[in-house]
Amino acid sequence: MRWLSKFIYFKLLGWKVVGNTNFSKDTIKKAVIIAVPHTSWHDFYIAILLKKVVNLKTSFVGKKELFTWPFGYYFRAVGGRALDRTSGQNKVENIAKLFEQEDEFRLAIAPEGTRKKVEQWKTGFYFIAKQANVPIIMFTLDFKNKQNNVSEPFYPTDDIESDFEFMKSFYKGVEGKVKAYS
Repeated sequence: MRWLSKFIYFKLLGWKVVGNTNFSKDTIKKAVIIAVPHTSWHDFYIAILLKKVVNLKTSFVGKKELFTWPFGYYFRAVGGRALDRTSGQNKVENIAKLFEQEDEFRLAIAPEGTRKKVEQWKTGFYFIAKQANVPIIMFTLDFKNKQNNVSEPFYPTDDIESDFEFMKSFYKGVEGKVKAYS
């Protein structure tokens, strides 16, 4: 199946992966992986293809309603974890606990929290990484250049403003599928 993903990703779609092309998979068994910009449903299949191309076990969380029949089986098969988004729950804590339960767990998440244009990222991914004591790995969904640029692991500090400034600089000039939302 990996050969088919490579064929689609490289040959049919014309994408490439640059930077930390192995996502540090041999040394980093746990990480929060952030994908930016998240502007379209097309981001999902590019990310699924990328994880097959680089042969990386990753997971993502989605609202529990996505995990019902008939799509639930597929979403779980590609690494999805159902998330109960009922108010009053500490979602950061619940997701950080997933890192304790697994020997190898990499969580892919979009910091924008939506496919629309946002002025500020949500901070949940950051606090998940801090609470789980895992690095953040950044990768681009750059439709303009048809590439996924992958960063080296970044361990968040106690200075959220500087950390966000550093992370956002990684995505400077990157255009998503829907340019207006980038």
